[in-house]
Amino acid sequence: MGKIDDVDMKILSELTKDASISVPSLSKKINVNSSVVYSRIKRLAKRKLIKRFTIEVNDDVLGYNVSALVGLNIDSKYREEILEDMLKLDSIREIYEVTGRFDLIAKVKARSLDELHETVSAKMGRINGVLHTETFIEMRKREREVDYALELA
Repeated sequence: MGKIDDVDMKILSELTKDASISVPSLSKKINVNSSVVYSRIKRLAKRKLIKRFTIEVNDDVLGYNVSALVGLNIDSKYREEILEDMLKLDSIREIYEVTGRFDLIAKVKARSLDELHETVSAKMGRINGVLHTETFIEMRKREREVDYALELA
């Protein structure tokens, strides 16, 4: 894959904080020539270290104030159909196949507790092959920003 150096890690770290930063601003911030930063970003993308550039939508501003994780136990012979049906639900943001007491964990966003209840009980619970659900409502969230520049140290 090739060597990842300190400059690459600084670029990754800054882009994870703000992918919209301009190359000149980024080059000033990490004290590296703009042409070097530009070519490094292209190389990091080509090597698949940067998968994509995107935005993060503020769901709260759009009214999606309720976040929950839903653990599901399923009949494994319906696994693919369940995953397809789940991904059709507007409230589902992500689905993880996991080990442990659940077979799947779904990340759900809803505008209200009633909407969450509707999603879990009337929609997810009625999908053929879903045996049991357990819902964990998010009370508070803390996130840690990864500083890739420190990862090499």
